[in-house]
This record gives sequence, C-alpha cells and structure tokens, in this order.
Amino acid sequence: MKDKNKIFIALALLIGLGLNGYFIGRALKHFKGEDRYISVKGFSEREVKANFAVWTIKTRITTNDLVEGSREIEMNKLKVLSFLVNNEIKKDEIIQKNLSVTDKLAQEYINSNIVGFRYLIENSIQVRSENVDKIQEVSRMTDELLKAGVVISNNREYQPAVQYLFTGLNDIKPQMLSEATQNAKKAAIEFTKQSDVTLGNLRKASQGLFSIIDRDASISSQAGEGGYGTNVNDIYKKVKVVVNVEYAIK
Repeated sequence: MKDKNKIFIALALLIGLGLNGYFIGRALKHFKGEDRYISVKGFSEREVKANFAVWTIKTRITTNDLVEGSREIEMNKLKVLSFLVNNEIKKDEIIQKNLSVTDKLAQEYINSNIVGFRYLIENSIQVRSENVDKIQEVSRMTDELLKAGVVISNNREYQPAVQYLFTGLNDIKPQMLSEATQNAKKAAIEFTKQSDVTLGNLRKASQGLFSIIDRDASISSQAGEGGYGTNVNDIYKKVKVVVNVEYAIK
C-alpha cells in the first residue's frame, strides 16, 4: 500500500512539473513574440516661402565736431526714411532703432596721436514687414542712398542686413507629422516583405525637432559650419522633420 502511494505521489509530481513547464514555455513564447519589434524613421520635407522680413539699415559717419556730426547723421536718417517711403514701405513698418556715439579718445589703449576722427556716430533704422517681396526688391536699390551721399554701414554683428523668416510652422506641423508617420509605416511594411514577418501594432512613436533652413543651405559653404545667418538669407526655406516609430512584428 505504501509503495502504491509513493508511485501515485511521484506520478502527480511528474504531471505537475510537466504542466508547469508547458505553461512557462507558453508564457515565454508569448513574451518573445510581444518583444519582437522594428524601429524605423519617417521623414517629411517641404519648401516654404518666408512670410516675414527684418531689414536693418545702419548709417555711420566720422567727425571731430559732435554738433556737426549730429546734424549730418540726422540728415542721413531723413534721407533713408524718404527713400523707404518713396519706395512704398509703410511708415508703420519703419522703426527708429539705436543711435550711438563712440569717442575714440575715451577708449582704453588708443593712441591719440594716430586717431583720425574722434567721434564715430551710428544710427540704425529697422523695417519689419510681412511683404517680403517688396523688402527684397527695395533692399537691392540701396545704391540710390549712396548716390544721395548716405553710406550704409556693414552690420558688425555678422548678420545679414535683411533677414527672411518663416513663422507659419504651426500651420503645417500636423500635415508634416502625418506624412512622416505614413512614410515610416511604408518603410516598416517594406521591411516585413523582405524579412518574411508580419507587421503588428504600433508600439511607440517619438517626434524629432523641426528644422527650418535656407533652401540652398545644404550646398552653401556655410552650411553645417555654424555660420551666422545661415538660415535667414534666403527668401525660400526648407522645413524638415523626422519621426522615430516602433512596430511590433510577428
């Protein structure tokens, strides 16, 4: 009788271990199936036109007479304003910016014996407009100011005189994200065809940063080199975005 009980207990243990192993194996198989996935990237790019322009016009004179210099810089300012208005730039788009006076003799380490003109006077006028075509047209006519005796100064901040900006990113974001996601799915489907697997559900999606660069920045000598103003020179821009997507596979 005792021997029969021992046999019964042994059989029960074997059956229990077998069932346990079966269910563990099923669980592991299910887990591995759920853990299989692919990661793909989706890309969207479109060309847009700048919808806002900022044009900084800086005039500069040198003089030894501060009073006379003030009169001259004021005359130059009036000539610039007249030039802008006569070329159909709206008055409410014109802003008087900085007026600065530099006394060279007051600067440290300056040899007064070699200073030509004591005062450097600079005046800045800025045009901010949504009419980018008009700004582009008029900004190419500054030789008329030179003929009128107004010298346009170079921008010492190493930025272009005219900056073209695109401010409508929020209007095109949804469409571009949708397009990038669809392109990612196409790439995933192509992968499954080549790999003899079945595409499953979307596991995860993450959006990369949107970038706005000048249309020809990719072939510009400044592109990728951290050049100033690289993305504000061109009236036409490229907007790009990349999304990272994970799909389960079976």
